[in-house]
Amino acid sequence: MEIIQLKDIEIVYQQQMKELPFQSAELVLVSDYGSRLWYVDVNGVEDAELLQWFGQSEDIRVELYATAKDGRTFNGTAYLHPNEPHQAAALRGDGELRET
Repeated sequence: MEIIQLKDIEIVYQQQMKELPFQSAELVLVSDYGSRLWYVDVNGVEDAELLQWFGQSEDIRVELYATAKDGRTFNGTAYLHPNEPHQAAALRGDGELRET
């Protein structure tokens, strides 16, 4: 398992790109028996309206663009699961995470 601290996240949904402002976020890469799973845990999400929208929407699929604190960039398809009471979100990866 590898944990990468993130400094920036942008998501594309409903044909628009939006920055996801947060206090902390980490990308977790899990390799298990030849498969590689990934997810992003985001804390201190400052956009309550965005969390509310995803909490009420049936379409929670997003395209994720993330920049690590060490400068690496990643992108992939994920599902955004909001946690409104804790101002947090989990983005569960769907398929390959590309490092660019």
